[in-house]
Amino acid sequence: MSVQPFPQRPTPGGAASVERVTARFLRMLSITLEQLEAVRDADARAEFAGLSVRAGVLEQETNELEREIEDACLSAFAAPLSAGELAFHLVVFRSLTNLERVGDYALKLARDLEHFAPRARSATLQDVLPLVRLLSRMLERLAYAFAERDVGAAREVMRLDYEQVDALYEQMQRASLTRLLERPEDTEVALTAGRIARNLERLGDHLVNVAERLEALVLGRVAGQ
Repeated sequence: MSVQPFPQRPTPGGAASVERVTARFLRMLSITLEQLEAVRDADARAEFAGLSVRAGVLEQETNELEREIEDACLSAFAAPLSAGELAFHLVVFRSLTNLERVGDYALKLARDLEHFAPRARSATLQDVLPLVRLLSRMLERLAYAFAERDVGAAREVMRLDYEQVDALYEQMQRASLTRLLERPEDTEVALTAGRIARNLERLGDHLVNVAERLEALVLGRVAGQ
């Protein structure tokens, strides 16, 4: 379901700001997708060295974009805007913290995997990959939803989280507990696997928060319109 955004007549400055902020917001989403793809590539090559450095470089770009978008939104708030343009900037402004946290969790994942991959059993690492693939899918759908103002894609992000991410999270936590009980000498790895699962589940929660705001924007339910 695709709904055309902003039926109100756009203002010249507001329309330009919407276009500029949209491009940068989409870049923030693509950065996290790159971080997760780097994890999948490292697993495919069985080589995790340097993963956290790569993720850290991308995280720095995320932080810079967050500041840039925040400044753009604040400038827009001080200018004449249509109701739709105002709603758009409010949604983006409120979502910046979510995307910043998404980047943080992706960086933590890279650091944990680089540190523990040489000592972890392959089963532990393979538990992570389904969640990473699913979150990558959610990021792709969220980017599409944001670019096209597509309610159906936004709702798919929510559905994937509720129906699959939470289940995989519980599965990873149970597997970590089982390994902890069966192999006490692997305690640190088991606890790290549990932490990775928790961080990935929270990453998904932040994507859902953005999707929910986007749905409200397209349906005209954003407070402040």
